[in-house]
Amino acid sequence: MNVDLYDFELPEELIAQTPLAERSASRLLTLNKQTGEIQHHTFSDILDYLQPGDTLVLNDTRVIPARLFGVKEDTGAKAEVLLLKNLGDDRWEALVKPGKKLKSGVVIVFSEELRATVESEGEMGGRILRFVYEGIFNEILDRLGQMPLPPYIKEKLDDRERYQTVYSKHEGSAAAPTAGLHFTEDLLEQVRAKGVTLAFVTLHVGLGTFRPMSVDRVEDHVMHEEYFVLPQETADALNETKARGGRVIAVGTTSARTLETVAKQCGDGPIVKSSGWTGIFIYPGYRFGLVDALLTNFHLPKSTLVMLVSALAGRERILSAYQEAIDLKYRFFSFGDAMFIYQE
Repeated sequence: MNVDLYDFELPEELIAQTPLAERSASRLLTLNKQTGEIQHHTFSDILDYLQPGDTLVLNDTRVIPARLFGVKEDTGAKAEVLLLKNLGDDRWEALVKPGKKLKSGVVIVFSEELRATVESEGEMGGRILRFVYEGIFNEILDRLGQMPLPPYIKEKLDDRERYQTVYSKHEGSAAAPTAGLHFTEDLLEQVRAKGVTLAFVTLHVGLGTFRPMSVDRVEDHVMHEEYFVLPQETADALNETKARGGRVIAVGTTSARTLETVAKQCGDGPIVKSSGWTGIFIYPGYRFGLVDALLTNFHLPKSTLVMLVSALAGRERILSAYQEAIDLKYRFFSFGDAMFIYQE
């Protein structure tokens, strides 16, 4: 299957640079994956599409201030680091700039209390760094680090919490699970009051979010692994939901990938708690094991995320919905508007 099948023209002005003042004031496009019907709403209208007995699954990962700026110890040249994965023993997988200058053995100085040595080199600016510091690493990172906004966002974000979901809990992500940014605490209370269960998974968003497709055939792409946790409480909620005929609704592609990873592990048996690393790649032809509906933002052309939503609703329906969103000037990407793919 050719990657170009998932291409479309996206005007640059539709790439949202800043979050809306009110989280739930964003727009919502709904797509019935059975009939292809498209409707347009304000995000808070999501309540009209949720039913008693449904379970809404949210990714409670929390973004760390993972972008660090320093200099090469030997030359004083500027260096930028984006932390992606904690490997333990003060070692991190990271992306670096400029990649050609930051070879193995180079020492990067961020402050008097924090420095890192490049231990090994990977592809496309990937590095393994070992940190040396005085004090508590997370506290130093909180002082020196900046929020790792995607490269297409040019505006500086003054309030760090605007790049966190209101239910974020477990630190470890290099990017926000952005579909959840639309929810307020008040709206989540209204969801609960309607008889909808809220359940949580954790997937720490890593390198896969930043890596574009670099192959011609979809089947040749390899996803980067990310760490996930699905606790027993969530497993119980999922089993109960399926038993009563309710829908499992994933909030964001990260939640969907976590759910489908566990579904594959459990096979025909009940869902059980699970944790580990997932590199699941969902594209058309995939049969979903748990996810019935998906709330998501609008994604990059030819991205793995466009392929995931196409697997759920069909490529032609997704591209048709995307074109309608473009025609109506929906906001795209991290701080953009939302899309709800559902079945009755």
